Amino acid sequence: MFERLGEKLNLSAIPQIFFSAAIFVILFVCAAIPFHEQFADFFGAIGGFTFRYFGWFYVATVSGLLIFLVWVALSRFGGMKLGRDEEKPEYSATTWFAMLFAAGIGTILMFWGVAEPLSHFANPPLEGIEPQTIDAAKHAMNIALYHFALHTWTIFTLPALAISYFTYRKNLPMRISSIFYGVLGDRVFGPIGWVIDVIALVGTLFGVAVSVGLGTLQLNSGLNHVLGVPVGSTSQIVIIAVITIIATISVALGLDKGIKRLSEFNIGIALFVMLFIWVCGPTLFITSGIVQNFGNYMQNLPWMAFWTEAYQGTSWQQSWTVFYWAWTIAWAPYVGIFIARISRGRTIRQFVIGSLGAPSLFSLVWFTVFGLAAMDLELNQGVDLVTQVQADVSIALFEFLSHYPMAIFMSLLGLIVIIIFLTTSADSAALVVDQLSRSNLQVSKTGQRIFWTFMLGAVAGTLMLGGGLPALQNVITALGFPFCVLLVFMAWAMKQSLQKDYEEERLMAEQTAQEARINQAR
Repeated sequence: MFERLGEKLNLSAIPQIFFSAAIFVILFVCAAIPFHEQFADFFGAIGGFTFRYFGWFYVATVSGLLIFLVWVALSRFGGMKLGRDEEKPEYSATTWFAMLFAAGIGTILMFWGVAEPLSHFANPPLEGIEPQTIDAAKHAMNIALYHFALHTWTIFTLPALAISYFTYRKNLPMRISSIFYGVLGDRVFGPIGWVIDVIALVGTLFGVAVSVGLGTLQLNSGLNHVLGVPVGSTSQIVIIAVITIIATISVALGLDKGIKRLSEFNIGIALFVMLFIWVCGPTLFITSGIVQNFGNYMQNLPWMAFWTEAYQGTSWQQSWTVFYWAWTIAWAPYVGIFIARISRGRTIRQFVIGSLGAPSLFSLVWFTVFGLAAMDLELNQGVDLVTQVQADVSIALFEFLSHYPMAIFMSLLGLIVIIIFLTTSADSAALVVDQLSRSNLQVSKTGQRIFWTFMLGAVAGTLMLGGGLPALQNVITALGFPFCVLLVFMAWAMKQSLQKDYEEERLMAEQTAQEARINQAR
């Protein structure tokens, strides 16, 4: 039955999804480039409105989904396998994690590893905390981990779990709309399903474009710091063009030859950079800090998870928490489908614990190493990094590395890591967008994947011309909201289907056992 439903959905989705999304993106790029100032003002107003009236919704939704995932993993549904009962995982745990990391938040960790802790250290958002003090350092680490540990991976894990479940157990196409079949029925074959998939596709392009934009800012600053490359829109557009070309080559090679090898190579370099800082920096301070930061994070997580600045009335959360959640939500379809593609054969419990736990622990170690090493320079060695970060957050990593041995070499390694992270994000996003915009019955065509890679580069370039970091924040805050609503319905649809399937399997098992007892009695 589900084979026929999947075929029906695939045939109905073409060409509506592809052309609807492609036309929207092309019109956006064509309209935004000549009117970039008006574009920045428009999305600034939309982003401000979304934050003012729906910032609380972002905060409540992500925390609620984290609770939902923990419940699913610990419930009776946790033993259900994402695939046939006898299937084994396609990739080893090490390879699986490397691909999760590279396609998920590798670029984000490189950009914010130093910049975020120092930003909160210099300007604590909580009342009563003096800037650049020990208390400010503790709360800075708590906030950084809140932004990049369990909550970020909740946004990725929910759609990944739902897509895996409906694809591998129901044999439905690997689309966001397939998740809603149990609720919407045949309506997912029509305009409602197309709208869901178009939102997911456009959100993926814009979400990854924001990551490419942030990475471009950091690359430009790093190249200026190391090689004297001028900082400006011309350099940034050239960087985006180079990243697009590299991603095009990788996407043409496919998942196993391109993305898998790049991911494994890059995670090795990233680990080397992190261990270098750990060993050459304040090793004991960092090691003790990992343990204490874990405890502080878990202790403070309940109130941070539902903190909405209701009594402060500032715009801090718009620039930080709401922006992060909207950004992550916008490209959750891409990461969700990508994770689903590499996760067949795991149980729901293994999947949730692995995709929530392992990356969160790595984020804890990463931010502790870079954050505490940077704050040690401020607190104990008289180095003024804060002024540099406040002037330009994109220079934070390279200014930090300049105070360590082999500064030029380590900065070059950092540039390589950022380039590869950007490439793996771009090429895996192109593969996923191609998956969303074609029939499962069609063979993936290299030309179509290349088209989406170029569209991704075009959107990233447009956003950079439209105002840099503020434009990236405003656009993604506004465009992430529709998919935030979809995530709520996605969790509900997942719960409904799990309960129904579990009861059906339980009844079948009881019936089989009863028949066996009857046969034995005979």
